[in-house]
Amino acid sequence: MNKLLMAMLALAFLTLAGCSSQPATPAQTEKPQPKAADLETGRYAFQKLYIAARGWARDAQPFRLESQPTADSRGKDGKSAVWRASFASPAGHGVKPYVWSGTDAQDAPSRGISPGNEDSYSPSNASTQIFDIGFLKIDSDKAFEIAQQHGGDKLIEKTPDTPILYVLDWNRTTNTLVWHVIYGSSRDDAKLIVDVNGTTGEFIRVEK
Repeated sequence: MNKLLMAMLALAFLTLAGCSSQPATPAQTEKPQPKAADLETGRYAFQKLYIAARGWARDAQPFRLESQPTADSRGKDGKSAVWRASFASPAGHGVKPYVWSGTDAQDAPSRGISPGNEDSYSPSNASTQIFDIGFLKIDSDKAFEIAQQHGGDKLIEKTPDTPILYVLDWNRTTNTLVWHVIYGSSRDDAKLIVDVNGTTGEFIRVEK
């Protein structure tokens, strides 16, 4: 009788223990942290884009390099998370842009180098004047430094969130490679544009 009672009590205990135990909680997997944006100067990005363009055409020559502001890159200190270079192939009579991106921002291209669509090339077009890469000796961070000395510092002090664009192209009138440091989201609404010689680093002029 005692053995039967003990067995019944043990069974009741196990039943209660089973009812009160909580179901196992699955281990929570940590979400991967977003990768920080890679901010680079124009010359650094250009070197990568130039290699890609030479894969498209062996005679590819640049005619424009420009930055693109993004949610995590406003162009401060001559650096940007997105750079776009446009190249022309005189032998192939074509032009093609390439973009380098170092960010996952929604308003930016995917990370890495992406080619654009090919178009026709006209050597007489003022906006597609190719230049020898040997002229590019001054980087965008130096151009920013010079622009700051000619009004940029005061503007940024008043409006710190002003985006800064960088455009590099060839001036065929003066035969000069020029950095245009643009304080604003575009040329049209720029508060200040400072031109800097892309070969010597000399201040050229304030456009506006």
